[in-house]
Amino acid sequence: MTHDNSAAEHLRQALELVARDVPVLPLREGKVPFGNCRECAGNVCGGRPNMKSAGACECPRPCHGWAAASTDVDVVTAAAWTTAWRKSAAVAYHPGGAGLTVVDLDNVDAVAWAREALPATRVVPTTRGEHWLYLGTMASSNGVRPGVDIKSRMAYARWLGPGEGEMLRLPETVTALPRYVVPPGSVAVSPVPRATWTRAVATGCRHTDRYVRTGLDKGVAMVASRSEQGAASQAFGVARFLGSLHQRCPGPCALEAIGWEIVTAAVSVGVPEPYAARSVENGFTASGLSVLLTQMA
Repeated sequence: MTHDNSAAEHLRQALELVARDVPVLPLREGKVPFGNCRECAGNVCGGRPNMKSAGACECPRPCHGWAAASTDVDVVTAAAWTTAWRKSAAVAYHPGGAGLTVVDLDNVDAVAWAREALPATRVVPTTRGEHWLYLGTMASSNGVRPGVDIKSRMAYARWLGPGEGEMLRLPETVTALPRYVVPPGSVAVSPVPRATWTRAVATGCRHTDRYVRTGLDKGVAMVASRSEQGAASQAFGVARFLGSLHQRCPGPCALEAIGWEIVTAAVSVGVPEPYAARSVENGFTASGLSVLLTQMA
């Protein structure tokens, strides 16, 4: 296959992912993102709004690595991206933007460890190991164990195919691997591990497991995406919305567990746990439900 044909295949793959609402970006030789353009060099433009430093960069080129990943067909096929696609060596995607977490297992020892320690989920073979895909997002972290990286928010992963197996919801065995990265000046602390929502204890909930988990995953992703500001307010809104869905349930619905998953997402982007718990508790109250979290913080 010629380089031109390879580039065309990369763009075709990218457009297939875009159709599935997966943010994509081209990778150059070395399997790394294309460097910033002259106007964005050194991040003088301020960066994109969804990066660690707030900014308002509107550069049409695929600058700023993972933050440039897009689900907009017009952007991905625009002239500004054409040169990058022509020189592309691979297609990457932003796992966090797709609501996913990738456990990147870089060698056979890491794969062997995962098979012993982690719940089985969808697996994508890589050149040296495997990508294990989980539904849900978390802070990305490299080197959580020898040969093991976490790629989710603020990260990119090479697209190597859809993989095989049923994708499991992000378990505590994965979220507990890295330490939370607390922004400078924050007094946030890691929340005490608590049970996640399960249908087994929500015996009075009128909703199916799939319905609850889909809504919860989307809500948690919305909170976690507020890495710059507004995570507590977003947590309030998510709790209010999810709480409103359970007003007609006879109960119990295990809303405390749902609440703590929202709190954990807020803490992971720097919100102090007591403040996050209070925001979520107030959100449930606004929906007409009484769920106590602050007394358990």
